[in-house]
Amino acid sequence: MCVPIPVTTVIATRNRCHELRSSLPRHSGPVILVDNGSTDGTRDMVAREHPEVTLIPLSRNAGAVARNIGVQEAATPLVAFADDDSWWAPEALERASAVFATSPRLAVVNGRILVGEDEVLDPTCDLMARSPLGTEDGLPGPSILGFVACGAVVRRSAFLMAHGFDDVIFFMGEEERLALDLMELRWHLCYVDSVVAHHHPSADRDAASRERRAALAARNQVLTAVLRRPWPEVGRRGLAAAQRGPAGRRGLGQAAARFPRAVRSRRPVGPAVEMAAKVVERASDLR
Repeated sequence: MCVPIPVTTVIATRNRCHELRSSLPRHSGPVILVDNGSTDGTRDMVAREHPEVTLIPLSRNAGAVARNIGVQEAATPLVAFADDDSWWAPEALERASAVFATSPRLAVVNGRILVGEDEVLDPTCDLMARSPLGTEDGLPGPSILGFVACGAVVRRSAFLMAHGFDDVIFFMGEEERLALDLMELRWHLCYVDSVVAHHHPSADRDAASRERRAALAARNQVLTAVLRRPWPEVGRRGLAAAQRGPAGRRGLGQAAARFPRAVRSRRPVGPAVEMAAKVVERASDLR
């Protein structure tokens, strides 16, 4: 019989007090909330209404790197990520713990993410469930080369070995570079359908917000390629961004501003991981 592995939930937030008031009561077990310099009363609300939550206030917005701080603070071998508008289903973390207990080289479990009041399956989960990398012997689900942070449970030691998220990417799509590094370090990442997370993203994002997010996505796809992929892939992603309209071109310009920092941290993955990345991308292009 496997002994359950304890899990801490780490949440990074910024100016989402309303969402946290709804989501925090849904979490169980230890919770660490890293606040990215909120100015909307988040810290007072959490201290007043949720004294059981470990609150780490930052003086500035550290983006996804805030999660690294939460993982470092966690005292458990496993860490489940959540956004301020997401939470884990009952028993989901117990299922994840059991999976990790039987797979010592498993670094990431991405669960099934149900989106919104209608609980629609996140389309990324459908792609992961049909991963072209297949299912290796002894692993609990299809191998993946990427994950969605708000639906992921990580092995703390593996996350820290791969240095977590980075401030070149900052936010949005930050999982890709980490996934590449974990696979390069011979850790496994899997999709496990029985581990369920709920994500209720805000429905009031305006067109300007969507444009900003599209530009960020384009920027970070290019920067991730600079950090870990061959130069032809950098060129391919740059061209794709340029062809994506105003948001893509704006993202490409933003990537150029961060290019020197990305080059200084450039460490291309080896042939095996690069081949796996190409297999995953070809399969995505065909769907």
